[in-house]
Amino acid sequence: MLTVERKGSDDVIGYCGLVFDGNGAPDDPELAFELLRAVHNRGYATEAGEAVITWASTAGYPRLWASVWDWNIASRRVLEKLGFRDTGRVNANSEHGRSLLTVRDL
Repeated sequence: MLTVERKGSDDVIGYCGLVFDGNGAPDDPELAFELLRAVHNRGYATEAGEAVITWASTAGYPRLWASVWDWNIASRRVLEKLGFRDTGRVNANSEHGRSLLTVRDL
């Protein structure tokens, strides 16, 4: 995982990167990100996700996966902006809700 920092400062506001033991297909990485609530709705997750997607594409990965809780509307919007689509697959049902699997071809 990479730390996400605001440009021009040393403020660490979250993380973004690839997970290789995720919920997608074997050998296909999963995009993961989490930012501090204080910086939500400012485009940082989308910007960080775009940078990681660009790197993954350059590295030759054919697709990326991402899991998201069904109730996490903000993260679902970020994934939609990044070009991920819902696979219709539910990874988990728990007291936290349903974990949905999305995918993006590179």
